[in-house]
Amino acid sequence: MDDDKMVRQANQIADYFKVYPQQRAEEGVEGHIRKFWEPRMKAQLLAYAAAGGEGLHPLVLAAIDSIRSSQTGEPA
Repeated sequence: MDDDKMVRQANQIADYFKVYPQQRAEEGVEGHIRKFWEPRMKAQLLAYAAAGGEGLHPLVLAAIDSIRSSQTGEPA
């Protein structure tokens, strides 16, 4: 998938959850990415964020931090 489409899809998830309280919104975005994005898409998203994450919604960036920390065993 090209990066623009991936960013758009990730941000659509964030747009849905942004009306919730912050913690619930972050958990919602993270949960959606974990459950519904295939491993290649998740890896692409993590790599894109590591390279700067231009254009990603702050809720997506928070979800990525949480996903990364759970992969490394470090607290979010």
